[in-house]
Amino acid sequence: MGASHSGIRSAWPLVLVGAAAGASAMLALPAGYRTFAAFPDGQAPAHIHMMADAEAGGEARPKTTVKVLSCERLPNVPGKSMTTALVDFPPNAYTPRHRHPGSVMAFVLNGTLRSQLEGGPVGSFTKGQTWFEPPGAIHLFAENPSATQPAQLLAVFVADDDCGPLTIPD
Repeated sequence: MGASHSGIRSAWPLVLVGAAAGASAMLALPAGYRTFAAFPDGQAPAHIHMMADAEAGGEARPKTTVKVLSCERLPNVPGKSMTTALVDFPPNAYTPRHRHPGSVMAFVLNGTLRSQLEGGPVGSFTKGQTWFEPPGAIHLFAENPSATQPAQLLAVFVADDDCGPLTIPD
């Protein structure tokens, strides 16, 4: 079972493990196999970079890189789609305050990440742990606290059918 920011345990990790297994399987698909049916041209954007805030002293921290793996309409939930993405955090990477238009489940694949939602405590998450972000919640930050080791997470978004922006700067 995984932990949420509030420390409540849930069955979501079982769903997420299935999504992670599906995402891993997509990475090994034969050439030419379409996985991005919900995108008009059949291809998801390759990379999206999150902005990095400047630290005290004016130095910018490394940016995260988001690679969308798929976006599929949910036939049993009209008007909604599920997007899976890999988020890479180089050493010392930081994502500033933002929110998401839909629900987000994050599953740490490698490394350690720190994260905080508005009104909640700072959480530290390691390989195999999860956190959940409700739609529109203010995500104060996420960061890789290591100066030497990268970190990576699988993010699963459930939002409106348009496969639009995953992050809204706040």
